[in-house]
Amino acid sequence: MPDLAPHPDVVPMLSYADVAAAMDWLVAAFGFTERVRRGDGAGGVGHGELLAGDGVLMLGRPSPAYEGPKAHREHCAAAAEWSRPPHVVDGVLVYVTDVDAHRDHAEARGATIVREPVDEPPGRLYVAEDLEGHRWMFLERPPSRR
Repeated sequence: MPDLAPHPDVVPMLSYADVAAAMDWLVAAFGFTERVRRGDGAGGVGHGELLAGDGVLMLGRPSPAYEGPKAHREHCAAAAEWSRPPHVVDGVLVYVTDVDAHRDHAEARGATIVREPVDEPPGRLYVAEDLEGHRWMFLERPPSRR
């Protein structure tokens, strides 16, 4: 089990309709490491934590009525419209050492590539969606900060 050291000062919290599936997928596709998985009392997972480098991500299911961005935009014209540009509307930025290798790995495991790798300030980056439609930006850490 990973070290349960204190959390960093900022911890993104994302909601998923299926927390267990999201955790498994995020580990496989984006290379995160599972830190905590807690049951919801009904046979599912109600809370999870993943490590991304020295960062922590919390995942949970706020209610049975929750639906992720992908499901929501299937019946909401406004959500479909704001998801059309290849940007991160609400999401997470993660630093990686090799954007191109990370992108290829993620796509091979089912990530939807929203924006191909591009070089622009602040560096080389790409944008992907996970299985429930949350957007993630992966930015290559400058060589001086690796």
